[in-house]
Amino acid sequence: MSGPMALEPGGAEQDTLALRTAAALRLPRALPADDPTLVVRLPRPVPDREEVDRLAAALADRIGPAVHPYEVAALLEAEGLPADVVRQRYGHPNLFSLASALYERVPRTFPEPAPAPDPWRPDTVRCLLRGVLFALPGLAYLLAAPLGQAARYAPALIAAGVVSWAWSQALGHRAHLRLATGRHEAGRTLLTGAALGAALATATAAVAAGGGPVVLAAAAQSLYLAAASVLLVLARERLLLAALTPLLAGAVPLPWWEPGPVLRLGLPLLALVATLAAAGRSLRSVLGTPPVPGARRPPLRASLPYGLFGLAAASLVLLEGRQHPYAVIVLTVSMGPAEWLLYRYRGRSVAALRATATPTGFLLRSAGLLALFLLAYLLPLTPAALLTGADPAALLFLAATLWTALLLQAFGVAWPSALICLTAAGCAAPVTLLRLPPGPAVLPLCYAAAALCLSVCVLRLLGRPAVHA
Repeated sequence: MSGPMALEPGGAEQDTLALRTAAALRLPRALPADDPTLVVRLPRPVPDREEVDRLAAALADRIGPAVHPYEVAALLEAEGLPADVVRQRYGHPNLFSLASALYERVPRTFPEPAPAPDPWRPDTVRCLLRGVLFALPGLAYLLAAPLGQAARYAPALIAAGVVSWAWSQALGHRAHLRLATGRHEAGRTLLTGAALGAALATATAAVAAGGGPVVLAAAAQSLYLAAASVLLVLARERLLLAALTPLLAGAVPLPWWEPGPVLRLGLPLLALVATLAAAGRSLRSVLGTPPVPGARRPPLRASLPYGLFGLAAASLVLLEGRQHPYAVIVLTVSMGPAEWLLYRYRGRSVAALRATATPTGFLLRSAGLLALFLLAYLLPLTPAALLTGADPAALLFLAATLWTALLLQAFGVAWPSALICLTAAGCAAPVTLLRLPPGPAVLPLCYAAAALCLSVCVLRLLGRPAVHA
């Protein structure tokens, strides 16, 4: 070195090696925002309208029902659209910007939901089979009638039949309530109720006839009706048809062949034994299921109106049967198609509920459905009434009464149908049995009044949307 370095304070080196505080430093002032000198500008993305339009067309059916751009953003995110594609391909800074553009391009569309399956679609074969099963037991009377004094036994058998009919209606309702709890509980109800019903009907026949062989016939009839009720409640129609095969085998050749007293008595007894065996087997299967712990029994009064309706309906049918027995057979067979129409009415009511927007509109549709299904049920009965020699008005009004009453019961409305039918039977029975004026004209009048009152109840009670929701 050429010489010593001076280290005293205040020298020239002060400006070189001295530590300076931050306050002593003077930072350069910030550049204004509009100063273009040192600002690095990035190119802003420009939306590619063609690509956006192409994407909107591809997703139009899924963007149309959206009610907010956020729904479109969720759709794009679910499709896995990355952020760099949004910027580079479509020219939008982020996913929400692209979603807003798509939302604006696609018009709003709210398509109707796909039609739901009909929850009340009927089993056509089962309904028709039930109608046949209601009428087949009558072949037993055709086979056994020549063996005894049918006219002498008829009143006791009719009394027992009316009691069995009323009891089976109440028992069927109570068993279906128990089915909602469990099959074991329903089986216990059917076992106890069927035995009590058969005993009560047999006792009624014994009181009406004062004892004698007719009690045995009434007991056989009551046992069959009890067992058949068990099979029908448990949906064992095909098993019941198989049990009644002996009646068919003996009744079909009757116009050309005399079977003799042994077969005339043996075939109905064989059918009875087969029906009892089928009912016992079905009950054993149901009772074998595990019971539901803590299950509560429904009150007996809940099934009372169904039993009263059965009593009234049996009385009305018997009053018509005194004059035209073949018309009653036709009416019995028609109960199968009547059940099918009940299912169809419920299904069409649900469809009408989806197609209307106001209570008044639904009421009008309900009135149209009631008229349509009543017409569909009554039209085939008109030629049947003429062929059997019955009064078409009486038979059609009776059929309309029964169908509308069953329609109310299908919706759990039992008391109106029971009271109206009991009133009609109470008015018609004394006039018909005692032959009071106006005579035979009282039956169609009572049937028509009952059918009209029941139709009004249907429109008033079932014409509300809440019932079908």
